Parts: sequence; C-alpha cells; structure tokens
Amino acid sequence: MTDNTSSYIKEASDLLGTQNGSQKIWAIGGGKGGVGKSLVTSNLAICLSLLGMKVVIIDMDLGGANLHTCLGVPIPEKTLSDYFAKSHTKLDELLTPTLLPNLKLISGAQDELGIANLRQVHKSKLISHLRELDADYILLDLGAGTTSNTLDFFLSADQGILVTLPEPTSIENTYRFIKSVFHRKLALMEDFLEISPIVDKVLNSKMSEKNTPSEIIEKAMKIDPVMGQRLKNEIEAYSPKLIINQCRTQADIDIGFSMKIISKKYFGLNLDYVGFLEYDATVWQSVKKKRPLILEFPGSSLVKNFESIIHRVLNLSKKNV
Repeated sequence: MTDNTSSYIKEASDLLGTQNGSQKIWAIGGGKGGVGKSLVTSNLAICLSLLGMKVVIIDMDLGGANLHTCLGVPIPEKTLSDYFAKSHTKLDELLTPTLLPNLKLISGAQDELGIANLRQVHKSKLISHLRELDADYILLDLGAGTTSNTLDFFLSADQGILVTLPEPTSIENTYRFIKSVFHRKLALMEDFLEISPIVDKVLNSKMSEKNTPSEIIEKAMKIDPVMGQRLKNEIEAYSPKLIINQCRTQADIDIGFSMKIISKKYFGLNLDYVGFLEYDATVWQSVKKKRPLILEFPGSSLVKNFESIIHRVLNLSKKNV
C-alpha cells in the first residue's frame, strides 16, 4: 500500500480498539450490474483485514460468481450451492483461504441457480447463520437487480453500501434501488399495512416535490399519529452509504453530493456519501493478472481512495469526502 499506510493502519487500529467489538455485516449493492461492486467489496475486505480484522467475504451473485478472481484465488471447490443443496453442510465449511491469513471467501454458485430463484427457506437459513461465522466483519457482494432476495440481504446487514457510476443510467438505477429497499423495508413491517397503498402510490411515482416520503408521513399522521411518527423515524434512520466509481473529473466526484441532496429532498433519506474511486487502468490489469488490486498495485491512486472510504465507513475520521 502507500508509504503512509503503516501509520494509517496504526491510527485506525487504535481507534477500532476503542469501539464495540461486535460482529458487523456489510452488504454492497446498487441495482445495476457492471458498476464495480465486486471490486469495492474485495478491496474493502482487504483494507479491513490489513487493519487486523477477521473478515469473511461472501459472493451472493449465485449463478455468476466471480469474486474469487478479484481476490486472486482459484475457483473454490465448495460454494453456496453445497450449502443450499445439502442440509448437513455448515457455512464455515465453505470458507476458502485467500492471500491474506485473516481474510476468507465463501463463493457463490457457478451453476444455473440464481439469486432471484432462491427459496425463502434458503434465504432465512443463510441470514440466520451469518453471525455464527468466526469474523469481525462479513461483507456480502450482492448480485444485480432489485429482487426481494437481494433487497432482504441488503436490509439484513448492519450497513448497506451502494456503488454507482457517474452516468445517468447507473444513477437512475441507484435511485430505483434506494426506493425498492425502502419500500421493501416498509412492506415487511406489519404495522404499516394500513397505509401500504399510500406508500405504493408515492414510491412508484416520478420524483417531484409533491411526491415525497413527507407526503406518506403526512397522510400516515392523519390515519394514526403514532404510526406516522414511527414511519418518520424509519425514514430518518435509514442511511445507506454511497460510493461513486470510475470518476474522471471533479464533476463526476460532485455527483455524490448531488445524489445526497436529491435523496434527502425527494425521498427524505440520509444518503451518506463516503467517497469516490478514480478511474484507473490498474483495475483491469489486476483482474487480468487475477491479483487483488491493492496488493498488486500498492502505489495506485485507488489505494488512497479506499483508505479514505474505509475511514469514513468505520467513522474513524470526521474529514469530508
């Protein structure tokens, strides 16, 4: 990593030592494929492991798993397919070693089983068993799309992280993912069944100043003040992180700030812009070499980007993006 990495690791380790040592689950999503979720997931996991954390990274892209390539390991012999197909298989039996001793991988399937076809019993089983793993951090690399399974894994995590590109279609898909996650969150809360038609109407409408979560809250207050207040608390408490990938210009970087403002204005949601990743040719070079980016190109500008992001996600620094 960079020359100042040793001091960075020491500072971060000291600060982490003062925090609650309970296990944390992060889910990395974004709706659209090809935005760099696997790149972000793998390198955040490496950063955490370099800080001395025990990390397990899980490829949730069933049917097209490729996270092992980003980590520089061969295709694992055992994958989540074994876990779902064989009731006696335990999650920790799927752990595959990586180049770093305290970083382990659980690979997704390489067959036709897709995340969209995952049965409820399988999903519930996996979610309930995640915290049984011997790890400080568990990172879920979610597949593309907004299926109920993907949304539920995102919601089951302690922290959701969104990855997007500085281009219109990717940004639109990110907004759609945010709306879908929030809608799913409310749909799973039985107390809000009475106002679900209002939620559907507002969240399925186009963005405008007349169609915001504040409208849901206002109407919910009229139906039931207590329910309305709970709904307001749910909206304010939902705060996913945002990372902009492949930034080439300052305008690309500033998109994150704009998305933060728009999310607050139209959705009433606190989107936390934790950093950006510069466009860098070393990304495809590392993939071609089947070596982790941070380990293969320690002098890359992306290394500093990831250091900054991991600081902000862990709340180790008050610095702005």
